[in-house]
Parts: sequence; structure tokens; C-alpha cells
Amino acid sequence: MLRKAKREAILNILQETYKDAKTALNYNSPFELLIAVILSAQCTDERVNVITARMFPRLNSPEKMGELTQAEMEAEIRDCGLYRAKAKNILATCHMLVEKFNSTVPNNIEDLMQLPGVGKKTANVIVSIVYGVPAIAVDTHVFRVSHRLGLAQGGDPLATEGELQKAIPKENWSDAHHWLIWHGRKICKARNPLCKACPLLELCGFKEKNL
Repeated sequence: MLRKAKREAILNILQETYKDAKTALNYNSPFELLIAVILSAQCTDERVNVITARMFPRLNSPEKMGELTQAEMEAEIRDCGLYRAKAKNILATCHMLVEKFNSTVPNNIEDLMQLPGVGKKTANVIVSIVYGVPAIAVDTHVFRVSHRLGLAQGGDPLATEGELQKAIPKENWSDAHHWLIWHGRKICKARNPLCKACPLLELCGFKEKNL
């Protein structure tokens, strides 16, 4: 792991560069964010926003969305990756929200992970953004950037989440999630990362492999 001074320097630069960063998903309620995050798996946020802009004006509650058939739900999200599985999970989640949670999105990880299609990453996003609970959701951007910067070494998202929780002060967990995502989108891309334009160039070991 990185020495404390270097780790703090990296986090300070990320914070300064992306201090106003928020989720790129559009939503107007906890339910809408939950659906958008479920849709975002293996799908770009831009594509999800196109889909939800069509859906949410008509289907903005678990009751309304849960009335759709499987075929109707698939038609709503057909331009999203894995749309058949997502349609099934979204409908089951809507039914569970109504029947078990009084149509309210749960405010804790354990209850959220009971919902079909909701894993640890999605649950972390919801409690962090909606309920202000410190959490680090590890998506592909967070995983890639944290490993390249040396903030984590774990071989899977869960291990990486644990390492980031140790490397980052708890009060910054939720914000750091967004810093790492936006750095991955704008600079530290999966292919052809823009190392020469990176504010972390002098602190990053990955640049030796890329430049």
C-alpha cells in the first residue's frame, strides 16, 4: 500500500479536481435512482438517462412500474444491455418494494440487497446518495483507477472496497466514490488513458507502463 503522505496527496488532488462531482444519472426520487442504477450495469449512464427520460414521466413509482408485464418492461428498456434480466429484476423489485417495504426504498445495505438485481455496489450507491450513509461503491471505474493509483490491490470489488475504506477517511467515502468515477471517465480511461493531461501524473505508478 501507498505511504500515508502519498495517499493523502492523491486524495487531495482528486478532491480539488472533482470537488463538485455527483452521479451522472438523472432522477427525481429514491425509487427513480434505484431503477436507474439497476439499469446502469453494463450500460452507460448516457444511455440510461435516455431510457429513464422516456419511462419516468409515466412510470415513477413501484406501483405504476410494477403493473407492467415482462414483455412490456422489456420493451421499455430494450436499448439497454441485459434488458431481459433487468426487466425481470426490476418488476420483482417493484413488487417487493410494495409488498415488503411500504413502497419505500430501504435505507440500509441489508434490506436493499434483498431486492432482486441489487448487489453491494448498487446498495452502496443508494445509501450514499439518498440517505447520506458513508459508502464506497466499486464499479469498473473505481476499481480501475484505485488500482492504477495504488490505493487498492484487491482482486475483486469487495476486496477493493475494504481497502479503499482503510485508505480514505470515512467522511470522504461517498465523495471519493464520485472523484474516482469521474477521473476514470475523463482522464484514466480503460483504453488510451490521458496520462499526460492527468493532475496525478507525478504521483501515479501506472504512467510508467503507459507513457
